[in-house]
Amino acid sequence: MTGRVVTGIEALPRDAVASAVTIGKFDGVHRGHRAVLERLVAEAEGRRTVVVTFDRHPAALFTPDEAPVPLVSTAQKTEALLALGIDLVVVLPFTREFAALEPDAFVDDILVAGLAAERVLVGADFRYGARGAGTVETLRAAGERAGFAVALVDDVCELDGTRVSSTGIRSDLDAGRLAEATEALGRPHRIRSTVVPGYQRGRELGYPTANLARDAEGFIPADGVYACWLHVEGERYGAAVSIGNNPTFGDVPEKTIEAHAIDAHLDLYGKTVELEFVAYIRPMNKFPSADALAEQMGRDELRIRGTLGLPLSR
Repeated sequence: MTGRVVTGIEALPRDAVASAVTIGKFDGVHRGHRAVLERLVAEAEGRRTVVVTFDRHPAALFTPDEAPVPLVSTAQKTEALLALGIDLVVVLPFTREFAALEPDAFVDDILVAGLAAERVLVGADFRYGARGAGTVETLRAAGERAGFAVALVDDVCELDGTRVSSTGIRSDLDAGRLAEATEALGRPHRIRSTVVPGYQRGRELGYPTANLARDAEGFIPADGVYACWLHVEGERYGAAVSIGNNPTFGDVPEKTIEAHAIDAHLDLYGKTVELEFVAYIRPMNKFPSADALAEQMGRDELRIRGTLGLPLSR
């Protein structure tokens, strides 16, 4: 069966096909999330596997200034879920109307009528319905009435015993702790965006760069230089990536994301590219001159070549 995505309560299949369902934000689709999804698939026993998720964090609706920046876009999230073998991903827009849905209505309209749920997998702190009034206990009671079983999943912990969480990964990326974020995600972090015109300074220094539009999908890591894989049109290239406002020149008012494809001459303007972050190389520093910056970029490239396993000569 080929997985598919539907958006909104009105798009639920309502086809009486028995389903095994899990519900959550799944921001980042990290190791903890994948443990839940693997269990869902393993215990589905021939039922359709369904992930119910949301298009935004609830805080984005009620307290937008305090809402966390998502680790992935909705499109990135749904792609990752389908790649893990999920049959159906349901994206529910988190609107005021949805937030006001009473717990019984959530169960009856979404889980029962919409998805024909026979098994529902949730975390111990799961809440649902208006004001978060629905709990695991009320869900189990509803399941007894409607004919579905509820199972709980345990948290997944990292090597140091801390719980894997989107919040922790966001904190690691924001601090440049890329290795820790990669461990918790279970894979390298990715962002993607369209290539737009830039200041052309990299070209002048001998390192032409692709400048990504600021509305990138995915959480932008801390300022600094990174070893990355650059993905475009099905091909992969080693890349040196810098994030920041380039303090050496002092006239870049906003953060930029620039990627230099190593050993490749590419015309990327207007194309969508994806950056896969492999290693943090150094912080974004101010250099005394453009020549000093160019020399450091050469040293960065050598280190990045070694990190990515690329030939050490240009």
